[in-house]
Amino acid sequence: MIDKIAWIHVADGRVLAARSRGKDKFYLPGGKREPGESDAETLAREVREELGVEIDTESISPAGVFEGQAHGQAEGTTVRTTAYAAEYRGEPRACAEIEEIAWLGYADRDRVSLVTQLVFDHLRRTGQLR
Repeated sequence: MIDKIAWIHVADGRVLAARSRGKDKFYLPGGKREPGESDAETLAREVREELGVEIDTESISPAGVFEGQAHGQAEGTTVRTTAYAAEYRGEPRACAEIEEIAWLGYADRDRVSLVTQLVFDHLRRTGQLR
């Protein structure tokens, strides 16, 4: 089981997504916890590293837990993504290992990882994603 923390940021019916260098799919910004980190600390650190923005930790709210096949991993390798919404300061840009960021709508579902597709389905069902 791969355990990840992710940021869901939706604006105008689109969700902010990131693609790492050498990868073919987009995913939600975020990553794995470092030893002793809380979910909020992980979220703030990963988003700062990947997108160069500061998460307002006081605004963090749960957005769901999504599990599925890990993209690019052996069949049966599961990833659990615990997602949070939060306000931020700054202008998102590709940093560190991120090659590209994009605002994606539901029509872009095939451009994202398998677990992120579950997030897209949830956002569509709840009327947040066009």
